[in-house]
Amino acid sequence: MTAAVPARRRGRPPASASGPGETRERIVAAALELFAEKGFHGTGVAEIGDRAGVQRGALYYHIGSKEELLWQILGDYTRLMLGEAEQIAHGPDHPVTKLRRLIHSHVVMIIANRAAVAIQLRDVSALNGDRARELQVLRDRIQHLWQQVIDAGTAVGVLRTADHVVTNGVLGMLNSVTFWYRPGGQHTPDEIAGILCTTVLDGLIQPRKTTKG
Repeated sequence: MTAAVPARRRGRPPASASGPGETRERIVAAALELFAEKGFHGTGVAEIGDRAGVQRGALYYHIGSKEELLWQILGDYTRLMLGEAEQIAHGPDHPVTKLRRLIHSHVVMIIANRAAVAIQLRDVSALNGDRARELQVLRDRIQHLWQQVIDAGTAVGVLRTADHVVTNGVLGMLNSVTFWYRPGGQHTPDEIAGILCTTVLDGLIQPRKTTKG
């Protein structure tokens, strides 16, 4: 008597040499490349599967939808930025040192994740409903941490202003690095961060009052 063959779960693709985690990582990496190259709306699900080496049925099993891929790409990148900002803003440093570190961290991370940043700047509106709200909450938390540092600097008299226009403007300027940075250019990411730190802080730091002799 032969043993019964166990029934396969409905909708579940057959197991492959790579585990589900590795397969999903491959799919996300392929989507990241294609969304950066062609845009979210210009990329088809079949293209993602082809680049990842995953059949269409298995692709939907692992990701659910193309929008879910967009959420993972943008959510992962934004959480990285948030983690860095929280560590700096909640640390013991002087507000000016914190602001310098925030600028440096933001620039270096943008350059390291410039494909995800480009997708966010161009395709974030493709997220809908809960996913759009979740991403906005993460972005608002980052901006709040920056504002907290700038507020603290103004409160102790070392920064000129804590106007939200300044916070928005600085973050917008730093985010735009993704549009013009080219690997192997004249400056390294650290050098670019240093130049932008100097530019921002020269405009924000309150000059020391001199006493007349």
